Amino acid sequence: MSLERTLARGMNVSRAAAIWTALAVAALVVFVASLALGSIAVSPSRVIDALLHARASSPDVIDEIVLSLRLPRALAGFASGALLAMGGALLQVLLRNPLAEPYVLGVSGGAATFALAAMLASLPWWSVDAAAFAGAFLSILLVLGLARRELWHGEPQDASPRLLLTGAVIAAGWGALITLMLAVAPENRLRGMVFWLTGDLNGVAAPWTALIALAVVLVSIVPVAPQLNVMLRGDAAAQALGVPVVRLRLRIYLVASLAAAAAVTTAGTIGFVGLVVPHVLRLAFGNDQRMLLPAAALTGGVAVMGADLIARTSIAPAQLPVGVMTALIGVPVFLWMLLRRPR
Repeated sequence: MSLERTLARGMNVSRAAAIWTALAVAALVVFVASLALGSIAVSPSRVIDALLHARASSPDVIDEIVLSLRLPRALAGFASGALLAMGGALLQVLLRNPLAEPYVLGVSGGAATFALAAMLASLPWWSVDAAAFAGAFLSILLVLGLARRELWHGEPQDASPRLLLTGAVIAAGWGALITLMLAVAPENRLRGMVFWLTGDLNGVAAPWTALIALAVVLVSIVPVAPQLNVMLRGDAAAQALGVPVVRLRLRIYLVASLAAAAAVTTAGTIGFVGLVVPHVLRLAFGNDQRMLLPAAALTGGVAVMGADLIARTSIAPAQLPVGVMTALIGVPVFLWMLLRRPR
């Protein structure tokens, strides 16, 4: 049986385009709402005017609010949510485990540990971001080293249990270090550390790292989506159909890790997006990765932008951590999906 025949049922292109268009419209609506709503309300027409006709020479207060505060935050929220959702979808394919998400391999724990250490040392904000990415990269290298036989050399046994256990142990180690730092942190730094740890988009000034990472992830993964569909049948079946399983497995892991690292570096640890969004989309549209991955990017972006909008407007002018909102929404949604799933 050829790969082409395996995928003969294929994706309904018109249906996929309709779904992507609906999600893109939803993303645009939430994006404009994120720029318009807050402690100071701005009309949508004024938001559009600020975006199209920014007065660089003498910007007024509304221009500053929209362009300098809310626009970077909305872009960072969209990119982070898209990265987390795509990372979750990819890891669920790699591990063939419905509970897999971007944080399961310890990437977020490493990023959080190094970022909190930078905060504890009172380093500038750019050092915190750099430290977070360094911690995430170190976790990636640790898992690659400890599970190298399964990932690199194509052992006949399934790589999923070894990867999952390795990531869980590394995440537990990072969690212990995080708890230790929170226990010894002075009171004047503790609030900022906890906010970052639970997901915080406040003060994001440069969303470009996350946006570039999102573009890299899409370019790297969408072209091999048909091979991901075959890989879901198992490594043996995929190899029989000509799929380069070892290289594809390594690509999935590296791209999912990059997605998680960029998201955590930008927005802190935001939970449940990478777990819930792929599940919701699979229940609604099926498990065709050619449709699921772009849809996950759009839905994850909408989810985090919407959660951040609620977090900063529900008790304005005070703000809640966006990770708290994603958990409060994600827990009941996931429990509902479990209850309605056939036994």
